[in-house]
Amino acid sequence: MEEKEFRSGYVAIVGRPNVGKSTLMNRLIGQKIAITSDKPQTTREKIMTVYTDEERGQIVFLDTPGIHKADSKLGRFMDESAVGTLNDADVVMWLVEPAVFIGAGERYIIELLKKCRRPVVIVANKVDTVKSSEIAVKVPKVEEAYKRELPEATMLFVSARTGKGCDELLDTLYSFLPYGPMYFDIDTVTDESMRKIASEIIREKALKLLRDEIPHGIAVEVTKMHDREHYSKENPADNYIITDTEATIYCERESHKSIIIGRGGAMLKKIGSAARVEIEELTENKVNLKLFVKVLKDWKDDKNALKRLGYFTPEDK
Repeated sequence: MEEKEFRSGYVAIVGRPNVGKSTLMNRLIGQKIAITSDKPQTTREKIMTVYTDEERGQIVFLDTPGIHKADSKLGRFMDESAVGTLNDADVVMWLVEPAVFIGAGERYIIELLKKCRRPVVIVANKVDTVKSSEIAVKVPKVEEAYKRELPEATMLFVSARTGKGCDELLDTLYSFLPYGPMYFDIDTVTDESMRKIASEIIREKALKLLRDEIPHGIAVEVTKMHDREHYSKENPADNYIITDTEATIYCERESHKSIIIGRGGAMLKKIGSAARVEIEELTENKVNLKLFVKVLKDWKDDKNALKRLGYFTPEDK
């Protein structure tokens, strides 16, 4: 294909927490890279994924933490990560709920978008939650409310859960991207390391299994990830690779540690079993996963702890 026909560029995905940014990104690229849950602070860092269509071009998605009022050094890191991405992108994809009411959180994002001078595609996600009998009336009202705030923006309605509207969304994003070269190899899906993806998978399973008050206070560090070969002299067909993996789940309090471990280690085993299955699917190896739990008091406001865990605070820049 001639370069003049090939479009490529970066699309920032922004929005308030829990609007489905990571779910939609996973849907668009056809593979789970970003973790998802209904708990706050699920996405803490910018995650890059790549969607390539050999005929049309390459879209590099930048999934960002939910933009919210920060109450800790971690929160400020997350907010800066999201806001800073606006200026790195060619197009901004803003996810919202399919509702007419525009709250303070959305208005804060509107002011940011007015300043970023990038094409904006407003995506009303979760359209599958709108009753069929209400769509004809509600959809135009939602579009009118948002277009009143950002008249130059394009607005689409999709469902990340079912995939409805996603093909049209990709078409729209391509139409805004400049003509240019392929930035990444055609097989590239993300630049995240396997260790980082594994740590996020473990955190996702903890998010879904633990009590509400605990997940936002945990972090996961993969401290070991090595492959070794398993040989069977009796049955050569039974040879395979084992990925030995060790990870530490950090929490803020001793009382949280006991809950994460559970009676007789039951909860930790549940988290490990659920994570192991998904890590095996990604690595295509058998996985020997060992989990540990340690208390790292007030780590969300500890600059050294944040740096160690990969969350670089504004003071570190």
